[in-house]
Amino acid sequence: MTWQVRLIISVISLGSVSGQVSYSVPEEMPKGSLVGNIVQDLGLDIKRLKSGNAHVYTGDGTEYIELDKERGVLLIKERIDREALCGKTSPCALHFQIIIENPIEYYGITILIQDQNDNAPQILYPVLSGGSVVAEIVPRSADVGYLVTKVVAIDVDSGQNAWLSYKMLKSTDRALFEVGLQNGEIRTSRQVTDKDAVKQRLTVVVEDNGQPSRSATVNVNVAVADSFPEVLSEFTEFTQDKVYNDNLTFYLVLALSVVSFLFIVSLIAILSVKCYRWRREQLFYKSNGNLPVIPYYPPLYADVDGTGTLQHVYNYDMCRTTDSRKSDMKYVRPCSQSIISLDACGTQTLPHVEQKGANEVSENQVSFLE
Repeated sequence: MTWQVRLIISVISLGSVSGQVSYSVPEEMPKGSLVGNIVQDLGLDIKRLKSGNAHVYTGDGTEYIELDKERGVLLIKERIDREALCGKTSPCALHFQIIIENPIEYYGITILIQDQNDNAPQILYPVLSGGSVVAEIVPRSADVGYLVTKVVAIDVDSGQNAWLSYKMLKSTDRALFEVGLQNGEIRTSRQVTDKDAVKQRLTVVVEDNGQPSRSATVNVNVAVADSFPEVLSEFTEFTQDKVYNDNLTFYLVLALSVVSFLFIVSLIAILSVKCYRWRREQLFYKSNGNLPVIPYYPPLYADVDGTGTLQHVYNYDMCRTTDSRKSDMKYVRPCSQSIISLDACGTQTLPHVEQKGANEVSENQVSFLE
């Protein structure tokens, strides 16, 4: 109901538009971009915009433009796609009004949308669908100027951005075919001979006239032959070779990836083992740092509780003096080693001992066994 009332008022007041202004902006401008300053261009007062509740009215509800009443400027509210808004219609423009209330005033705003070269050409023919190869057949009796096929392309941009040109990028035999610069027609440039290869591949590039220009490429397969079976055999082999090459490339890449992965895994395993052994040795040395040192004795010697080593093929007598206040000990030198007897218990004794000062010492024989 409100929309209908505004529409009626707009129609009634059509002749009482207070002012008009036009702006021109390129498409695809980002949000918040400046369109124009209506305060300066229409001679308005910012206070009047605020007090009169100035707002944008489009009629169809689509608002690409918004009004900043604090500064009195028009800003981009939504990105404008010229192709979606106007298609091929030229010129493409937005028409809306600035309405100020109390008292009501109308100001007409027109914004021209400039086309940008934001779309590349689209190839309509020939097309490659489902992996199948489409070939144009040229008989060997074809004369100069024989029409082989036509590349069809469009550009959804407008103006000079939609002007297309066609060029031959590469060809199996560049002297055999040519392409029209403006129409995309592929024709023979000389007489076809029996020496020409059956399989011919042409690559055509389509460019638009925008700045910077955009392009698209298409491959055209041509068969120079007089019979269909010859064409079928040649291009079936071509397709199989292409599939074989693709599979070979895939398997080579897969094998290289597997070998690289195994090499990395092996390298990591070797480094892990090295680190583990080094860490174990460090822990072993650290744990053995506080242990007592165990001495090594030759087979003919034995430890006697820190008093030295004694040969365990002899017995020794330990004697003390009668004066027990003295703490030193006296070891009696054994007698001749040639007279040694073994008693019943297996103890080796010395039968002859020098008797020096027997009245001064008491004999206390101690036998050391192995």
